[in-house]
This record gives sequence, structure tokens and C-alpha cells, in this order.
Amino acid sequence: MSVPRARLLDLMKAQCQVFATTYNPDGIRMGNKVLRQRLRGPALAAYYPQKTATVQDVIREFGPDLTTYDEKEEDRLEHIVDLKARGKSAPKKKKGGKTDSRK
Repeated sequence: MSVPRARLLDLMKAQCQVFATTYNPDGIRMGNKVLRQRLRGPALAAYYPQKTATVQDVIREFGPDLTTYDEKEEDRLEHIVDLKARGKSAPKKKKGGKTDSRK
């Protein structure tokens, strides 16, 4: 004793109206599973701490005329001077034009 397909579809349609689900008798992919999920954006944004202003941000905002002291930059420059004194720094860049030295 089988029930006609039309009657089952009517029952499914009524069921979807009662439970506020999507009526999809053919089983077509519609993306509802993805759309029902919670949004991930706020959780990802809250994971990372908010960025604070750096010395470079202040210089970029107010111009190079502003007298500032950047401890990290001073340490970096001092390290480079030490490397150059020991002969361990990066080699100088080539200042040639269109000539190719690898002929």
C-alpha cells in the first residue's frame, strides 16, 4: 500500500511551512546549510588584538618634520653599523645600467 507522490509532496510542503524550513522536493543544492551557519567574521576579528599606534604611524601621519625617537629603528641601525665594522654586512647593490656582467 503505497502513498501517491503528490500527497507526500503536499505533506512535505506543509511540514516546511510549519517548521520554517526550505521546501526542496528535488534535493537540489541550494547552499542553505552554509547560510544557516553563524558568521565567522566577528569571531575572527575578536581573536586578534587591536593594533596600537607605532612611531612609524605617527611619522606617517604628521610628516617627517616631527622629531621622534624610535628605539627599534636605532637598534637596527646600530646592529648594521656593527656588522659593517666586522665585514659581515650585505654587499653593495650594483650601480650599472644595461650592461650584463654574466656574458
